[in-house]
Amino acid sequence: MLTATKIRIYPNAVQADKLAKAFGCARWYWNNSLAETQKVYQETGKGLGQYQLNARLPKLKSEIEWLGETHSQVLQSVSLHLSRAFVNFFERRAQYPQFKSKHRKQSIQYPQGVKVVDACKVYLPKIGHVKAIVHRELAGSIKTVTVSKDPSGKYFASILCENLVAMPDISLNGKILGIDVGLTDLAVTSDGSKFANPKHVLKAQKNLAKKQQHLSRKAKGSHTRNKARLLVAKAHERVANARQDYLHKLSTRLVNENQVIAVEDLHVKGMMKNHQLARAIGDAGWGSFTNMLKYKTARQGKGYIEVNRFFASSKTCSCCMHAQAKMPLEIRMWICDQCGTRHDRDINAAINIRDEAQRMIAAGAVATANGGTVSQAKGRKSSVLARAVEVRSPQL
Repeated sequence: MLTATKIRIYPNAVQADKLAKAFGCARWYWNNSLAETQKVYQETGKGLGQYQLNARLPKLKSEIEWLGETHSQVLQSVSLHLSRAFVNFFERRAQYPQFKSKHRKQSIQYPQGVKVVDACKVYLPKIGHVKAIVHRELAGSIKTVTVSKDPSGKYFASILCENLVAMPDISLNGKILGIDVGLTDLAVTSDGSKFANPKHVLKAQKNLAKKQQHLSRKAKGSHTRNKARLLVAKAHERVANARQDYLHKLSTRLVNENQVIAVEDLHVKGMMKNHQLARAIGDAGWGSFTNMLKYKTARQGKGYIEVNRFFASSKTCSCCMHAQAKMPLEIRMWICDQCGTRHDRDINAAINIRDEAQRMIAAGAVATANGGTVSQAKGRKSSVLARAVEVRSPQL
């Protein structure tokens, strides 16, 4: 099993300067390799793979001396990530690779050579022993370490370890909980519980706008602009940390109290194209919430089922299964035309999601991580029972 732990590191001034050079070299090599790949593709119709990109490194180092100041495997990791980015693009899992900017989050990856010393230091090749806070035990052997710097100026190291503990077998026995996510209430369960949406961005909107206004009035390249930029970055970081903290606590509670979690397979990226709801959807964090439910259930050997997004959970009566002709978003309470039952829109949807998950389990129409039966609807997988391969541990 692979587990990733994100820890805070505190480099001194000299180490921070070395990390800045490493970030710059990795960023320059990415941009240079991406430009060269595009050029070769236009000339020959074929791009450059990982081995071809690595073959360019000796010549580049002989021409550009400061490239040699960075650990060689850091640059080789850039080649690996760029080649994977193109594979993901051609397989329609990601967008086309973009050029990187020095004004955004910076990161490098060490595939080996990193050591954790006495739970208070991390040794990075060509950087030295960096002070760190290792807040949990790292079990297993270290596979890769990704060092990053946030826009707020904080440094982190994400340590990926591999241990000999096998993933627990997934069990679909026990209590099934249906969850319907929304904007007014972040999560509504089939038990009738409602968990409010904190709306972190909306609460901090006035503060964010004020700090952003101060930033826009500073001269570019000035010291005061950099100070204003850090204030904006820290304000956004507080909002993101508050959201992550709430989602982690809520997802942990729901997973601990139930055996099987059933949610709707939402197309969040498509919904974000709605300019009227994009900010609210992004602030709610539906994607992060369902992802947390997915890997936390798998880590405990519990079930996670995604019901097909085309299943009419909101406008179908959970008592008689009669589907209403129309169900606009503004209608929150409705009465079934056939049986006369009065429904809360969100609770009814959560009950329908739970019942649909039960039918899928009974029919064996549940996909597993290592294969299994998948029922099709409009050319899509009806459900996914996923296994986590990574344990996230954000610094809050």
